[in-house]
Amino acid sequence: MTTVVFADLVGSTSMFERLGDETASRFVTQLVGALSQVFEQHNGRVVKLLGDGLFVVFPQEGDALAACVAIQKRFLDKPIRPGGSGAPVQMQMGMESGDVIEIDGDCFGDTVNSAARLADLAGAAQILTTQNVWAALGPVQRASLRSLGPMHLRGKAEASLVYRVEWQSGRDDDATMMGRSMAADAGPLVLELVAGTQAVQVNAGSARMSIGRGAGASLALNDPRVSRMHATLEWRGGQFVLSDASSYGTWVYFGNQNEAVVLRRTECYLVGSGQISAGCERKEGSPLISFSISS
Repeated sequence: MTTVVFADLVGSTSMFERLGDETASRFVTQLVGALSQVFEQHNGRVVKLLGDGLFVVFPQEGDALAACVAIQKRFLDKPIRPGGSGAPVQMQMGMESGDVIEIDGDCFGDTVNSAARLADLAGAAQILTTQNVWAALGPVQRASLRSLGPMHLRGKAEASLVYRVEWQSGRDDDATMMGRSMAADAGPLVLELVAGTQAVQVNAGSARMSIGRGAGASLALNDPRVSRMHATLEWRGGQFVLSDASSYGTWVYFGNQNEAVVLRRTECYLVGSGQISAGCERKEGSPLISFSISS
């Protein structure tokens, strides 16, 4: 069993626009080099650099998790701001364990694909993994994983049980940044929905809200493909849950994925950011809702 990690820099496109190609490229090259050293210190092997990210393999799940957490903590303890200004650097990470085919130093297979999909799904400063990794970890590391429930990863016929690594929990006694605890920094989760000129914020613990064509919907979409009561959003078990109740279905696109999780009288957890297309696949003119979860 090999553990595969994909670690991607969040918001690199805007950074290149702000700093220019030469400065941004130099910054990313130095950053990726430093991250490579951290992974190698935890027994990881960098298979390849991916422009603004890394593809790394580990012989042990525990080493992979420790490396990912160490990097996330480093960015939180000592924020790095490209060009000395703007938002600090954040990484999104995906981790999967399983069989890997190695050819001439490169790695292939379903495990590699799943880790990449998990990195796409993850939000800023998040680490996502699966039941395979959870089952292989010891009790201490396993306790830091929180189930997000089953999710359909692109290219897989069956749903995968996905976990989020709660790497900030229990750090109140550690060094804090600018006098604030890590827990306070994280803050409560907020889900923001944007559809055209409408913008709605849903706080953790809020009452169930509705999406639909009806005038009484919390977020109204005036499109014949949208059912009067199309879907609901609620806070349940520490997560935002989207439930389809429509005639034609709901397509959920996570991160930069082009393939959707299709809901037909089913539900899924929302993580990171993405788009919801009500009543049809995402295309020009379709009723789209952009979503993002932040703290």
